[in-house]
Amino acid sequence: MIGLFLGDTDFSDAILKKIKELNKRYFIIDFSKKNKFKKDINSHRISIGKFGKIIDLIKEKKSKKVLFAGKIAKPKFSTLRLDFKGVYYMPSILKAAKLGDAAIIKAIIKILDNENIKVISSIFFNPELTLKIGNYTKLKPNKNDINSIKKGITYFNKLSSLDHIQAVIVKNNTILAIEDQQGTKKMLSKLKKKSEGILIKLPKKKQDLRMDLPTIGLQTLKDCKKYGLKGIVLRSKKNIFLDKVKCITFANKNKIFIKVI
Repeated sequence: MIGLFLGDTDFSDAILKKIKELNKRYFIIDFSKKNKFKKDINSHRISIGKFGKIIDLIKEKKSKKVLFAGKIAKPKFSTLRLDFKGVYYMPSILKAAKLGDAAIIKAIIKILDNENIKVISSIFFNPELTLKIGNYTKLKPNKNDINSIKKGITYFNKLSSLDHIQAVIVKNNTILAIEDQQGTKKMLSKLKKKSEGILIKLPKKKQDLRMDLPTIGLQTLKDCKKYGLKGIVLRSKKNIFLDKVKCITFANKNKIFIKVI
């Protein structure tokens, strides 16, 4: 029995679909904003403040493994009802909440570790959602692009200790934009159209593969086209790449390169 802590984004849908294809026994703890999985008979809607109830459910189901996928909606802490363990653990959650959504997941994982519940990699069942090293499009980065990519990666690595940063945009060895807590889409929206920049979206140096892996999908490619980006750079086996065929087809049609390092 696998426990699935699922939030928003298409990644959680992909995880659930694969679990069903593999005929794995599962249950869901739905942490999405609008109870996304309510129609699934195996889904449970439990407040983040009810840690005792969450842990009891995991043990009741005799689950040896759990995983996280999708964006967990940040609750309104002022209205949360807490059980005994919720009271005990909530200070660490409140502290994490100040650092962003990813920090909340990290705090929950630490709590589960304390309760001897094993959290596995979010891509444990879906390794096909990652990519190997190579160029995936007809268009490939030129010499100037390669130099800009190196510059962008160096800059990104200096910032990677910051919890919310998973992307930068670079052009001609100049950083055009840096992702903040509002995410990649918001970063792109701040660009001038036809920027001809390169989106570098990577995991952090010490990325915990159990949570918050940087993800791109068809909407990311559409946003890149909208703001005139010429390419995307990802990390081998550590980026989630949704709708692979559709994305590559779209990228080829719109002359956007996809490079995996």
